[in-house]
Amino acid sequence: MSAEEERRLARVALTWLAEPGTRAVYHLVERHGPVATLDLLLDGGSPDGWLHTTVAARSAAGDARAVAAEALARADRLGARLVTPDDEEWPAQVASLAALRLPDVSRRVDGETAPPLCFWVRGSWPLGEALDRSVAVVGARAATGYGQHVATELGYGLAERDWTVVSGGAFGIDAAAHRGALTAGGLTVAVLACGLDRPYPMGNAALFDRIAETGLLVSEWPPGAEPLRPRFLIRNRVIAAGTRGTVVVEASARSGATQTARRAIHSNRVAMVVPGPVTSAMSVGAHEFLREHAKARLVTGVAHVLEEVGRIGADLAPLARGPQRATDALDDDAQSLLEALPRRGAMGVDRLSSRAGVDVRTALRKLSLLEELSMVVRRDDGYALAPPAKHTRAAAETSGRPVT
Repeated sequence: MSAEEERRLARVALTWLAEPGTRAVYHLVERHGPVATLDLLLDGGSPDGWLHTTVAARSAAGDARAVAAEALARADRLGARLVTPDDEEWPAQVASLAALRLPDVSRRVDGETAPPLCFWVRGSWPLGEALDRSVAVVGARAATGYGQHVATELGYGLAERDWTVVSGGAFGIDAAAHRGALTAGGLTVAVLACGLDRPYPMGNAALFDRIAETGLLVSEWPPGAEPLRPRFLIRNRVIAAGTRGTVVVEASARSGATQTARRAIHSNRVAMVVPGPVTSAMSVGAHEFLREHAKARLVTGVAHVLEEVGRIGADLAPLARGPQRATDALDDDAQSLLEALPRRGAMGVDRLSSRAGVDVRTALRKLSLLEELSMVVRRDDGYALAPPAKHTRAAAETSGRPVT
């Protein structure tokens, strides 16, 4: 076995001995390398008491190197590959997890947020290239029709603009985002919390096969690994740090999606939230996240998302505007005269100027312009509002032209 093969085998074995994200293991690998770290842990030399106990318990179930070798062989049969930091396709941005520190941590799974030691990948795209321009779209499994519609539109729109759509492959929002990207013929990546040969949920098996054909299936766990509950939280740190930003589309009061967004904020990534109906239980967590995190951004569509994650000054979302009206181009005096006219009948210039608070000379000049724009008509007894049809025609004629 070559030195490179030994290092790769050691990384797999270390991931089996301790869950991905374990800081003590990561720091030992950074200091001593994967092979020496594996030897140290197997000899009972762990500096951490919890890690020592974990390694001893796992080792009682089998030989770590033998398990790693079987995992590599199993991946080869599956058509998957192992990607390590020594490979060109390694996504460099996940290194930022070394500095990730979540505040108010009470559970070990929230504190163990170190960078991955390796990835298992199924699909032809280079992993680093796929994640270079990527946005995560995550949310509730029990999504409403509104949430699924929004997630599909986001997935489609981002993929259409050559952004990779990343999610977790779950029912609801995740699946909708993946399908939106696939429908657009774009690239999507599903980051799993189990082995690539045990995609969870099984109800999305066909979706995972479609993703593997044109995008990527990614996992930190070797083939055969089960989708245990803590692994979803461990997985979420990769979704947060591996992308330019995370969009939450629907989240209940207790949601893994908001935990992903929280990890995004503390990884110096953009966390975005799509608002929902205030009466919907599926938007409670999303709205609370917006209230609690000043850095979170409210977005309502692809244009807003691209403004947050795209190039500064180049991906600005257009301002939301209502329909243009004929009166929008009028100045204050002309507006005042138009408002002062009675809804029915005519009014003389002297009375009209007094009612509008405009001097007679200005009133005559503005009324002439309003008449030219077909907004008012002159009669023997004064001025009156033009019929509505003429207002409509005037809107087209005066679009963008101020009246002075």
